[in-house]
Amino acid sequence: MGRLITFEGLDGSGKSTQLALEAERLCGKGFQITTTHEPGGTAVGQQVREIVLHAPFGSVTPLAELALMFAARAQHIEWVILPALRAGGLVLCDRFTDSSLAYQGYGRGVPFDAIRSLENLLCQEVRPDLTLILDLDPETGAHRTGSRNRAASEPATRFEQEGIEFFRRVQQGYWEIARQEPARVRVVDGRGSIAEVHERVRQAVDEFLQRVGMVLSEPRP
Repeated sequence: MGRLITFEGLDGSGKSTQLALEAERLCGKGFQITTTHEPGGTAVGQQVREIVLHAPFGSVTPLAELALMFAARAQHIEWVILPALRAGGLVLCDRFTDSSLAYQGYGRGVPFDAIRSLENLLCQEVRPDLTLILDLDPETGAHRTGSRNRAASEPATRFEQEGIEFFRRVQQGYWEIARQEPARVRVVDGRGSIAEVHERVRQAVDEFLQRVGMVLSEPRP
């Protein structure tokens, strides 16, 4: 079996950028890499993504939001993640179950028992081997997402429209997840240049791969 590495963090934390950089680096070292994201990764997931991010059919309750996320996740695991893991590759995923705990649990107040029950029912025991939380203060994250949306002439998502207090709860949730599972979760300082943050990501990933015996080769010419 391969290994699942997930990238987590607030909106605007830089996780998607860092995932792409790390995927390119690891491909250069000869690893078989699958990159994917949540919500999304499949046709079903993309439909769910549109619903939970933009609510085209009207408001979405916290429990409905959670159920939709896990429906997309179940399809994503079956069609994308498990096949890649069974092929022995590395899967780099932008968000996974920790996002449900942080956003729907800590952010929206959905009972954690409900989240864990859905995880146990639908995730086929798939859990990340390494999770990197890109840690950035909510104010900076909100500024980044706002600038990005304006540059692309895109509307803010439902999550991006939440107030700073919501994102502070989400950040606290991520910190608590890291505190509870220090062997799996690494908090990466998201401040600084893209290159500076990527160096921290690289160190965390290399330490993990060495620990699990996945030997790194020299970059391809």
